[in-house]
Amino acid sequence: MIIRWTYAFADRPAARLAGARAFWAAATGTRPSEPRGDRGEFMTLLPGETDGTDRADACVKLQGVAEGDGGAHLDLCADDVRELIATARALGAGTVADHGDWAVLRSPGGQLFCAVPWHGETVRPPVVAGSRLDQVCLDIPPSVYDSETAFWARLTGWRHRAGSRPEFQVLEPPAGLPVRLLLQRLDEERPASAHLDLACADIDAVRARHEELGAVVVRRGAHWTVLRDPAGGTYCLTGRDPETGGLPAAAQGTGFE
Repeated sequence: MIIRWTYAFADRPAARLAGARAFWAAATGTRPSEPRGDRGEFMTLLPGETDGTDRADACVKLQGVAEGDGGAHLDLCADDVRELIATARALGAGTVADHGDWAVLRSPGGQLFCAVPWHGETVRPPVVAGSRLDQVCLDIPPSVYDSETAFWARLTGWRHRAGSRPEFQVLEPPAGLPVRLLLQRLDEERPASAHLDLACADIDAVRARHEELGAVVVRRGAHWTVLRDPAGGTYCLTGRDPETGGLPAAAQGTGFE
């Protein structure tokens, strides 16, 4: 079973979805698709052409949720969705909703994700204004961190390596896939959650641009900044190379992976 593409989903309160759409489209240099779903709760952020001839495929979507403040989740795309679902279940995932050709699942540690068909996506979107949304960070309570990390590593089959700090581990997809996974061990016991990360060539420059678009700084670290978007969802700007996703050599061991 091979994962052929990945989508990072920003889940935001349905009542604030319009604000999320405007913000994330501007921040990622994309245009929103027409809403779809029974309540118009889904939309895809469509990248523009990288130049006059090249095309890029979408890898970021938005979902309006009825409860909570939202968060993030990952869609895994495969040729054989039923095989992907069966593999996830064999590794301990539970089925939340089975729609036949796609399904909502819950990891053993409680994180929602989706198994969906691959529609031929191959070209990752370009870097936009010095940043790229390229990572979903899973925020995992310490009691299930080891088992949850093992689940995601086995499900994806991606390269598994230590992060830049003891609380981080990274799952790197094969070249060309647009979204990787960062697994963060929390300091406290609380339900598993997820947030989006952008790799930034210059965090301060990207932060200033996002503030102009309506984001608010929550806190700053040595090589990352946490912001809240206009819909109330938190996300991170991280000091990683937007092309490769890796940390600069000077930041190794000191910052956010």
